[in-house]
This record gives sequence, structure tokens and C-alpha cells, in this order.
Amino acid sequence: MLRPALVLLVTLSAGAALAQSGPEPDVIKALKACSTIKTDGERLACYDKAAQSVTKAQETGEVIIIDKQTARAARRQAFGLELPTLSILDRGADKAETETLEAVVKAARTDAEGRLVVTLEDGAVWRQIDQEILSKPPKAGTSVEIRKAAMGSYRMKVGSQPAIRVRRSEAGPAR
Repeated sequence: MLRPALVLLVTLSAGAALAQSGPEPDVIKALKACSTIKTDGERLACYDKAAQSVTKAQETGEVIIIDKQTARAARRQAFGLELPTLSILDRGADKAETETLEAVVKAARTDAEGRLVVTLEDGAVWRQIDQEILSKPPKAGTSVEIRKAAMGSYRMKVGSQPAIRVRRSEAGPAR
């Protein structure tokens, strides 16, 4: 049985970017339209036909169905990257979930300019963009909290120390 409230539907069209306010797929419109049919037999036949259409669309890749847990994992992995086409994954998410990340440091080092480069356990690399100096730089196993900040940057808090301004980097891991 399909439960539209429990799944996230993403339509893929050749070369088109995904958008949160994108058009609803025809197979989903057809599925929803079944609920307006008054006669039980006709409504059931409509749902059966619509379910077959959704299944076919999913098999061909026209529609992708993901659950909330998968969307949460994708949001977490992409946190800090400028990927507006993935904003569709934010549907139904708590604000805290889309604006804050709690993670564990895998490695940390300073670059040639004396700024921190932190690699998290999931492989995400964060680079310090301000001049603040932490009294105790993070070490492997340290928990950090990263929050969205102004102008596309983020604030990383290491323990009880003041937060530093960081930006997600696609560069290789810290050594």
C-alpha cells in the first residue's frame, strides 16, 4: 500500500534541476485523484491502476521514492555544500535538522595560513575562514557542532570554546 505521507517523491527529468516547488508527477496526481471517486469498486480499480503506474515510474527512474531516514542521511552528507538542487530533501525536516550538524572529528590540522582544516568521520572537510585561535584544537574523536551562519558560512563549536567560522570544502581529507 502506498502511503504518500511517509515517502518523499523526487521526479527526474532529463537535464532539469530538482526544485522544492517543482511540478508534481502525473503518476502522483493520478493516485491522489482516486480518492475523489465515490464508488468503492471504481475507487479500488483507480488505486490499482495508479499503483501500477507508480511502480512502473519507479522502475524506469521517472520517480524516485525515498523515506525520511534516507533523506536525513543525504542531508547530513551534503550539509555545508552549496547544492540548492537538493533542497527537496529538506521537505518535512525539522529546522534544527537542516541548520545544525553534530559530528565527530576524524583528523584535524592547520594549513599554511595557520587555519584549521577538520575532517569529520563521514569524510566531510571543513576549513576555518576566520582568524580566531582555539586554545585547544580538536583531536580525533572530539565532538563538534556546526551551525549555519551568515553569508553562506558556518560556525563550528569545539567543546565549550568560542565557535570559529568555517566553510565546507571539497578538497581531500586532512592529514
